[in-house]
Amino acid sequence: MAASVPVVDFMFTVDADGSAHLVGGRCTNCGRHQFPRSSVCPYCGGDDVAEALLSQDGTVWAWTAVTAAPPGYRGEVPYGFGVVELPEGLRVITRLTEPDPSKLRSGQRVRLQTVVLHTDDEGRDVLMWAFG
Repeated sequence: MAASVPVVDFMFTVDADGSAHLVGGRCTNCGRHQFPRSSVCPYCGGDDVAEALLSQDGTVWAWTAVTAAPPGYRGEVPYGFGVVELPEGLRVITRLTEPDPSKLRSGQRVRLQTVVLHTDDEGRDVLMWAFG
């Protein structure tokens, strides 16, 4: 099995069993969640934000397909892209596993997973999170 690395180290985590979680924050002052995690709460300005693993399940809120590779992008196109609403009250801009917009609908249940974005110059799979 080839080694793998995350596209970024701090935005998601993968457990030993392969399940993924987005790493967000929860303000200890107002209790609201955020993603990605910041040291300051965007809602109340509080500066005590604890790390919080966010729900794996959500619902599709908006979606599209990316059909032209952005500059520097080394993965496959087309790919799905959209907004997923989480039970914590967040809407997360995210990659979707379904690249065909006609196969998605508002309120569709989706689950967080990891996908291979591309293989780096050292032969490692670069992992990204996606909902599908």
